[in-house]
Amino acid sequence: SDSTAAENTTPFVAFDFNDKVTSNYFNTGFGSIQSMSAFRRAPGFFDCVCYSGTGSARTVPHGLQKVPEMMWVKRRDATGFWSVYHKDVGATKALLLHDTSAEFSSTVFNNTAPTSSVFSVDSTNRVNASGGFFIAYLFATLPGRSKVGSFTGGTNPLTVDCGFTSGARFVLIKSKQEASWYLFDSVRGIVAGSDPSIRLDNANAQSTGDGDIIDPHSSGFTLVTTSGDYNGSGREYIFYAIA
Repeated sequence: SDSTAAENTTPFVAFDFNDKVTSNYFNTGFGSIQSMSAFRRAPGFFDCVCYSGTGSARTVPHGLQKVPEMMWVKRRDATGFWSVYHKDVGATKALLLHDTSAEFSSTVFNNTAPTSSVFSVDSTNRVNASGGFFIAYLFATLPGRSKVGSFTGGTNPLTVDCGFTSGARFVLIKSKQEASWYLFDSVRGIVAGSDPSIRLDNANAQSTGDGDIIDPHSSGFTLVTTSGDYNGSGREYIFYAIA
């Protein structure tokens, strides 16, 4: 997610089973490995779409069976940006998954919000180059299981109600202003103490020195640190959480 490079082959990982991932990468001395590649298509929750570019503004059909609330689109066969749509940013703007940029005006989604059957792209190379190959990941709120939303920072503590009953196990937060994409999960620790975080926009090791950032809460999660990166006063944030 931190690279704009085209897709490539690798001898280290094989996604050639329908129930697991095989790898010799885990034994090559690169330290602890965590995989978060196990999203699967599920109506109302997540869909993955591959399409070919036409070079002309168009719609692309999807199988989410509801309106996508967040989308990540990337060109596969050439260098290209990760263009991000979020319902609380809107279709006339975009974010970039691979860097820390603030939201910016963009026509990549053809200034058109997605529907329950299609999403829109313009003619630009990053989402619809003629003859190019693209992949799109589509996310939605599934009550009790996932939540795509936003909040305004500055309160400490700040509890984000996702409609869950046993708390969030996966939380992704990005400021609409310039800041990293911060990822927290319960495997590494969403606890009442120091919380490791991974940043999707760089290849660094996880950060473990930021202290207590996020605490568990039955309805979703609670932010307990006031910071411009994830809970700054008056700043607006988007998030994606999974129970």
